[in-house]
Amino acid sequence: MSSRLTMILAGLFLLAALLAGYWGLRLSRPLESLPAPAMPPAEAAVPAAPVPVAPPEPPRSPIVILRRAIAANTPLSEEDVLLERLQVVPAGAFQRLDQVLGRSSNRPLAAGSWLDESSFQAGGPLARMIRAHERAVAVAIDDVIGAAGQLRPGDYVDVLLFLREENNNPQSSAQVVLPALRVLSVDQQMGLANDGRPAQTAEEQKARRDQQSIGGNPVRTVGLAVPEALASRLMLAAQAGTLRLAVRSADEALLAGYWSGQDASPQLETANRDLYRFSQLSQVPLASQTAAAAASASTMQIIRGAQNSDNNKTP
Repeated sequence: MSSRLTMILAGLFLLAALLAGYWGLRLSRPLESLPAPAMPPAEAAVPAAPVPVAPPEPPRSPIVILRRAIAANTPLSEEDVLLERLQVVPAGAFQRLDQVLGRSSNRPLAAGSWLDESSFQAGGPLARMIRAHERAVAVAIDDVIGAAGQLRPGDYVDVLLFLREENNNPQSSAQVVLPALRVLSVDQQMGLANDGRPAQTAEEQKARRDQQSIGGNPVRTVGLAVPEALASRLMLAAQAGTLRLAVRSADEALLAGYWSGQDASPQLETANRDLYRFSQLSQVPLASQTAAAAASASTMQIIRGAQNSDNNKTP
């Protein structure tokens, strides 16, 4: 190779080395030396959205709640109860723990239920559903007697009595024995107590159903609130003939006060006036039977030796 060609190649390599060094210097400059990007004008900035303000929390009041289920006749301790703060406090609910500690109820109390004075009152579900002058009486029913199985606690029914034709009852009859009785319970379904709360909690009803299912199919019953003066009449009617329960309309607004007063004399007199004596014709009211009995008693028997005769008594 000639020296001239060697000189040309050396010059080209030198030029390439200079170019490579230049580009290397350009690429190795620090980023801080680069010009900063232009900022947009202040008038183009988007305003920040306002932060929503949370509404103030409504006031809450403490209420005593059962932490766990309590068996009957078990004194309450601090581990059994707690204070829960609610916006709406039920009427009469205890609001301090010292109001319930050491007290016991004669019935089981379910977990999560709030406590008031009625939680410690004596008496079972039916006893807390009737008034002082009423008695709770159970009547056996089937789908026919119990209005096709559509009875519900709180309904009002008339008790009808059907008497078959027998020797001491020459003609079959049907009559209203007791009007406007309040239904307290149907099988295991209970109504409301006098304070407006359920007379039996869901846990108590479930335990009662489980207990009866162990012993087989129980007899279906309905509990009725019967005035004290008429409780024996219902018992007599149940033994004398066949009962039917006739449901009364819920639109009768006066049913709730029919037997509500302590003095139910007007209603009792009406029931007695419309009642037929069980052993007599259904078409002969009680007043007529009394008059007939008095007329038969107005004759007396006169015995003269071996002869006797019936003469009318003189007044």
